[in-house]
Amino acid sequence: MNSLNDLIVQYNSCCSQLNFPEEPHNLYSAIRYFLEGGGKRIRPVLCLLGNELFGDIHQDSFHAGNAIELFHNCSLVHDDIMDHSPLRRGKQTIHVKYNVPTAILTGDVLLVNAFQHISNVQEQYKQQIHALFSATILQICEGQQMDVDFEKMDLDQISFPDYLKMIILKTSVLLAASIKIGAIIGGADLQQQAYLYDFGKNLGIAFQIQDDYLDAFGEPSVTGKQPGGDILENKKTALLIKAWERSTSVQKKELLNAMSKNKGERVAAVLEIYKGCKVDEWATGKISQYTATAFNCLDMVDVPFKRKENLLALTNKLLVRQS
Repeated sequence: MNSLNDLIVQYNSCCSQLNFPEEPHNLYSAIRYFLEGGGKRIRPVLCLLGNELFGDIHQDSFHAGNAIELFHNCSLVHDDIMDHSPLRRGKQTIHVKYNVPTAILTGDVLLVNAFQHISNVQEQYKQQIHALFSATILQICEGQQMDVDFEKMDLDQISFPDYLKMIILKTSVLLAASIKIGAIIGGADLQQQAYLYDFGKNLGIAFQIQDDYLDAFGEPSVTGKQPGGDILENKKTALLIKAWERSTSVQKKELLNAMSKNKGERVAAVLEIYKGCKVDEWATGKISQYTATAFNCLDMVDVPFKRKENLLALTNKLLVRQS
């Protein structure tokens, strides 16, 4: 078996060999620019790990990993347009560096290329993987629309179960599909595939709530970021939604007032209410809950523990990270 670092290096090498035409220059230079920005590439590595649970890694897992990574980048390019984001991975976003039409086309071409890579896998499981990949993309679009809709809604119109559904669709299903696709290629039976899908889904929930938590309460010297980016944007995070649900009528007024303060005062004011509602403790409890559920699902996968070590290492890396 490979080490986790070896697998990451192998996938990064594979990704670096993706080829695109030269013309039209602006379109394909934009794609190269975005892909060269890197990223953690968690999803394609999960695909490799899903395969490795059941046997040696097959070349089809690299094809599928490329499809997953290309679609993920497609979604990021389009998300940046919708969110009016100026930066991604410390660099100008495509719509800022180039223009909005080029950014839209960049995402579209990445999506088409993703399906071309899916078409390279063996016939014996191509239909199953294609169906799962297509369904996952549709779910992610639905989750993104929910996220867009939330931004226009008042806090009393959104519950934590609403938020949970949104992050499952927007974030968790791609993690879940990534590891399941690898397991399909590795020869897992339907029950093992189901356990791994649930593992990925719960991992994604924990991962997203942790992101929300770190944005508010992360240590700047560790995360490299000042806390409160989501607060400054009044973004509907798990913490904000739960704080609203836990607040008394007086605290609700204080929270709305805090959210309307100038940006220099807003973060401290909102964090004070968060602490008063103990949503920091609630969030860490939820992260632990979904992490434990994910590990329980992985425990049900009937393979030697040795084969799970890389997946456990990646999971621990994700869920104890501070940035």
